[in-house]
Amino acid sequence: MRCGFKKSRRRRNLGPSRGQINTMIKVKKNGVLLTPGQNNFDAHSVLNPAVWQEGEKIHLIYRAINPDGISSLGYAELDGPLKIAARWDKPFIEQNSREEKKGVEDPRLVRIDGTFYLTYVAHDGFNAVSGLRLGPDLFNLKKNGIISPKIRYRDAGKLFSYTKLKDDYYFFASFYERYSGRNILVWHKDMIFFPEKINGQFVLLQRILPDIQLLRFDDPSQLKDKYFWLYQLIHLSENVILEGEHGFENRNIGGGAVPIKTKDGWLVIYHGVQENNRKRIYSAGAALFDLADPSRLIARLPYPLFSPTEDYELVGTVNNVVFPTGTALFGDDLYIYYGAADKYIATAVVSFSGLLAEILKHRRA
Repeated sequence: MRCGFKKSRRRRNLGPSRGQINTMIKVKKNGVLLTPGQNNFDAHSVLNPAVWQEGEKIHLIYRAINPDGISSLGYAELDGPLKIAARWDKPFIEQNSREEKKGVEDPRLVRIDGTFYLTYVAHDGFNAVSGLRLGPDLFNLKKNGIISPKIRYRDAGKLFSYTKLKDDYYFFASFYERYSGRNILVWHKDMIFFPEKINGQFVLLQRILPDIQLLRFDDPSQLKDKYFWLYQLIHLSENVILEGEHGFENRNIGGGAVPIKTKDGWLVIYHGVQENNRKRIYSAGAALFDLADPSRLIARLPYPLFSPTEDYELVGTVNNVVFPTGTALFGDDLYIYYGAADKYIATAVVSFSGLLAEILKHRRA
């Protein structure tokens, strides 16, 4: 997600919070679930887990960072929402291509019609693009390759001129060209499958800065077609479904957990980034989209679902970060699994019905 290690000697409280996160809806933080391990691959940081729930069992596939800053994916199994039953002492998935030179990051996981789809970010030290692994067996996923545009920002900028995109898209294009040079590819992150086909098509959330866009397609093979992506970029403005509107998301937003199907619509837990005086704060947000047409926003919270407040969220590899990437439902308790300060995996819990009711108070006209 972000680069650079910051060391701190500040003592951290890794336990649950003593109070309510905000005054609008009650969210309880349960403290740190997973800390860096004893093995080299996850000795520096653990964060941003994909979550797959099978009854009382939770499969956790998380980003692991070694002391050299290389990311791989680790695996842990939970018995219930919070009890660690097993944790692998070796990577679940390691980087093995040029695009993954600096690692594989930030996985998300769904199963559709008996096939698992694991999306992740491949990072080569300059470019951040999305990759896909899939298969019927979670523990034997086959690499499907890169599923991103593979188009340079300077070329994408020409395509953007055919759209009605706001100026912020050009700002981020210039930002990354200054950061990594004129051959930098479009940074393409947070590709998250909806957990079922909609109107016979696969549907994905994606993030080309600074917004969340929707992507529809018939077969994953289309995601490797250059002309598919040229068309998508020319029509990108038509597929923006969520923009930063509030203070806690004034820089950009991006996907979080896999959308959850409810009677009221698709519940999307996402992340928002606030930037003030060179300081960035990552918070969790929540929105609801139409079941039949997930491009239609029904309602969204006008404030963060939760933000960094605890020591383990405020100080770490990257300070001031909560980054939600997975959920699990136990009765009416919705557990949200998130990266805390890019150092730990933590959880928060909220009433599922209460959250939906609160979001629906903020319906779009």
